[in-house]
Amino acid sequence: MKADSLLYPTPKGLYCEKGGFYIDPVQPVERALITHGHADHARAGHQAVLATRQTLEIMAVRYGEAFCQTPQEAPLGKEMRIGDVTVHFHPAGHVLGSAQIAVEAEGMRIVVSGDYKRRRDPTCLSFEPVPCDVFITEATFGLPVFHHPDDAEEVGKLLTSLKQFPERAHLVGAYALGKAQRVIMLLREAGYDAPIFIHGALARLCDYYQREGIDLGPLEPATITGRDKSAFAGRVVIGPPSAFADKWARRFPEPMAVFASGWMLVRQRARQRGVELPMVISDHCDWAELTATIAELRPGEVWVTHGREEALVRWCELEGIAARPLHLVGYDDEGE
Repeated sequence: MKADSLLYPTPKGLYCEKGGFYIDPVQPVERALITHGHADHARAGHQAVLATRQTLEIMAVRYGEAFCQTPQEAPLGKEMRIGDVTVHFHPAGHVLGSAQIAVEAEGMRIVVSGDYKRRRDPTCLSFEPVPCDVFITEATFGLPVFHHPDDAEEVGKLLTSLKQFPERAHLVGAYALGKAQRVIMLLREAGYDAPIFIHGALARLCDYYQREGIDLGPLEPATITGRDKSAFAGRVVIGPPSAFADKWARRFPEPMAVFASGWMLVRQRARQRGVELPMVISDHCDWAELTATIAELRPGEVWVTHGREEALVRWCELEGIAARPLHLVGYDDEGE
């Protein structure tokens, strides 16, 4: 069987005709298989959704219980028959509940990575390599310039700044799903046990992580009303990046703009956002991790999507691995 007859790109997303489903479709469809809960991959309005339990629950938290007509849980590692194909989900290491999706028929196996990372993350299961004929990899940071530093060192910069500037509130921009909770856990592992103040947009997802057994430690709402502003001096306040563009951020005492993202490796991006303390913490693979993953799997073919496609395609070709870009549209770097 040719890989293109099992899974191929369409304007709505990757489509499996033999199974009658799409993977991470960007428009409402009859049947969707979802890799993880970020909004560019997990949209509301599908008739039926198959995903891990945690991804289904995260979608319910974000969109409401009626995000689809028929939710169905995909236990990790369990083979499930859909039409003429077999599918199974495996951990992707991106955020809580994230999974790669393997699609098989007639001796052909394609693994769709979704978004993934290879570094340890205390808030989710680690990436699990799945042997395959075709590996569909993201390439958010698919350029050789991207080499992300050690997470602990980046958190150490924040802890050092808290000591150096005890009069300033340290406002950390971090996406609501995955990144915020990971930054909190990295701070806890580094010994920071003081209450962390969070923007209201993070509360429901942080509560969900806590219910899943991920101990984020003491969290308090980042509200000024009825509270002396000095209470935030020398403290960590975490909110979604969008909150830092409005007057909310200016309410805090001498706010220091901090942003946790793999893109903080690009100084121009940090300057454009007015970031004083960039923290290079990514929920995606850097170049070395992308290429190491492909070398480890050694699939017959690699399809590249979601980012800097051409450079990774060229690397594969130089390594003797057939590769091509998919040019899928409708995905961004929300998880960064």
